[in-house]
Amino acid sequence: MRRSSLLLTIPAGLCLLLAGTPAQAKLPWTKKAQSMGFADVKNCASCHLNEKPKKGEGYNERGKFLMDMKAKNKATEVDLAWLKDYKGK
Repeated sequence: MRRSSLLLTIPAGLCLLLAGTPAQAKLPWTKKAQSMGFADVKNCASCHLNEKPKKGEGYNERGKFLMDMKAKNKATEVDLAWLKDYKGK
């Protein structure tokens, strides 16, 4: 393989890998929420309909609240600080 072809192939492969990573529902989010004082956030099911959500799977009341806040604030990612305004269960 020519060197120039190799230089184009590597970045293209990295882009494909990054595009396949999930955007939300990360375990570090749970830890961050707990460190912010939201002790009731215990796992992914705190915001999703089940504990191991697949990409695009539904949200419970808390998750819908966060997604609404994301849209309202035109944010690219959910900000866990919004949980202080959540009045649900």
